[in-house]
Amino acid sequence: MKVAVVYNRESKSVINLFGQPNKEKYGKKAIDRILDALKKAGRQAIALEGDKGLIENLEKFMPRTLKGERPGMVFNLSYGIQGQARYTHVPGILEMVGVPYVGSGPLAHSLCLDKVVTKMILRQHGLPTPDFAVLQGPGFEMPELEYPLIVKPKNEAVSFGIRIVNNDQEMREAADVIFREYSQPVLVEQYIEGKEVNVGLLGNSPPEAMVPVELRFEGEGPNIYTYEDKTRKSGREIRLVCPPDLNPEIVAKAQELASNAFSALGCYDCARVDMRLDNEGNLFILEINSLPSLGEHGSYVEAASHMGMDFPALVNRLIDVASTRYFGTPAPPPFNTKGTDPHELVFNYLTGRRDLMEERLESWTRITSRTSDALSQQMVTAELDKFFSQMGMKPSDEFGDGRSVRLWETKKGFENGVLLALHTDVPLNPALYKQPFRKTPEWIYGEGVGMSRAPLVTMEFALRSLRAHRLLRKIPLGVICYSDEGLDCRYSSPVISQAMARASHVIVLRPGNPPDSMVIQRRGQRNYKLLVEGKPRRVGQVLKQPDPLTWFFSKMEKLSALSSKKERISVSAVDVATQSTPMLTPDKVTASFLVTYPEIKTANELEVKIRDILGKKSLRWDLTLVSDRPPMMKTRKSQQFIKTMEKVSANWEIPLGQESSLWPSVAGLAPRSVSVVCGAAPVARDLYTTQEAVHRTSLVQRTLLLAQILAEQIKSA
Repeated sequence: MKVAVVYNRESKSVINLFGQPNKEKYGKKAIDRILDALKKAGRQAIALEGDKGLIENLEKFMPRTLKGERPGMVFNLSYGIQGQARYTHVPGILEMVGVPYVGSGPLAHSLCLDKVVTKMILRQHGLPTPDFAVLQGPGFEMPELEYPLIVKPKNEAVSFGIRIVNNDQEMREAADVIFREYSQPVLVEQYIEGKEVNVGLLGNSPPEAMVPVELRFEGEGPNIYTYEDKTRKSGREIRLVCPPDLNPEIVAKAQELASNAFSALGCYDCARVDMRLDNEGNLFILEINSLPSLGEHGSYVEAASHMGMDFPALVNRLIDVASTRYFGTPAPPPFNTKGTDPHELVFNYLTGRRDLMEERLESWTRITSRTSDALSQQMVTAELDKFFSQMGMKPSDEFGDGRSVRLWETKKGFENGVLLALHTDVPLNPALYKQPFRKTPEWIYGEGVGMSRAPLVTMEFALRSLRAHRLLRKIPLGVICYSDEGLDCRYSSPVISQAMARASHVIVLRPGNPPDSMVIQRRGQRNYKLLVEGKPRRVGQVLKQPDPLTWFFSKMEKLSALSSKKERISVSAVDVATQSTPMLTPDKVTASFLVTYPEIKTANELEVKIRDILGKKSLRWDLTLVSDRPPMMKTRKSQQFIKTMEKVSANWEIPLGQESSLWPSVAGLAPRSVSVVCGAAPVARDLYTTQEAVHRTSLVQRTLLLAQILAEQIKSA
């Protein structure tokens, strides 16, 4: 489990800083002790400041979970930065964004911080607390209480501003200090002469009351626990006595009162109840600390130690009791691979390796492998050879040209099984700069991260999850990787087409479209090169024959008019270059234009129209078909396979939409007798740009979906 320790220590990162500042904070040593305790228990833990960046930092550390996945948890140490009811700020944020946390909720914290409300609730539940009065501001009337009295701020903790007063003058002096320094009402409480006893609580419904701890004040000073005592600045020693030298009946009564107070205020997981025991053996509840200190010299840690829990055991027990409250069990059930559903095994494997998936994605982005970079392509091939060797898959001698395409298969082969297809090159313009790897709460950015790198990671971890439980060897599966996507698969297409014809199902790992769609139909695309040549002429010279550039633009206007949204046809120029001699108009024009089409027949008819528009060769022109990427057709067999995918995605609550696309892919190379789906890789945006990004949650969702689909093939193998 991931655990974020959230605290307030140094950061003042807020929009504005005003109002009552918080004076409570944990020291770095105490925070590090908690982190060490969590890590020793095998938990992945980090420390975060509870400021305005908390949500973003939590999203980076523990992204949105999948159905059935245990979310991460916050170990809340936050006292807040400023304002009223500061203890409630971080729990309120966590509840809003749906992150479980250790400790009480906003309501209990607000009640416990307001000492007057606490005392009123205690009395409503018949729980003993000293008589009290509230002073609203300077010029108050003296309360009808007998001296000595305790004066303290109404809404503070850690004994801030606390003082014993013995007469009216001391009362006014102490109250004026609180009005001035804390800007809040004053609680005046009957002083109880006797012993101070703290009772820690751990757990829920009901909580377990720890052995009480008696505080013995040795040295000069008042017989109360002051802020100076807690920060070890008073010059005297406060000795913690556990177990206390008390009558067993009083111990039991103190534990009972503490537990009842915990429940009356609606606390969760942990708290500390401070009491006074008078000379007649009567107990009085002073206050409830809904965020008990875990400092090594505190009474809460001391009581836990007496109960047999060292500090690491206490910290991890707090995680367990919070897990029980949220999930019904303090820890995930023991993992037993025998007789367990393979789908559950795959799920457990993948959801436990989110960080590894993102780390692998980062390592893949370091290998640039743009289409024109032959050296990087060799590095990619070497990485894949190593990976497939680990998976027990062998390269196919039949399907591979040693340059642009390669296929690996399981021992069962892939004939009549599943073929995964993905490209390893990054088809970006070489002039574009390399985008560095970076993460935000929702997206991961990097070179080719969506179009190439995330599909590679999805394929790798889906296969790893199956092999980890000896499932991969049972699946008829092949993986074909090609490196000329940036060249419209000019060299790899024949091999890919032949391999697809041998499979029963083809899954093309191209990126899904936002927000969550895969592609069930794609247009075809033809890339033409047009060369136009004419006679050079001086600038301003008029001839009967048009110059090549003017002729080209007049023809391109007519060619563009062939585009039809209704017929799903487009004709677009994508590049134009001219050649000329100084002081002469261009005598040669080279242009590239793309034609997208729904069916081969339409494309052939369209080419006839294009040649007719170009007309008789008043100028010399030549039209060459550079590449032809056939359309991906929607077939009945593909629809049946899509229904299987939808059933699996619904079972795991993975969103999966369907849409058509203008862009071609190798899915169009599959024969109609083979079911094919495309866009099955993680959802990505801004493809072919320097802002390309892949959705973080989709990375694990689509990997889980692919692994579950492959696991389904075991039944039919």
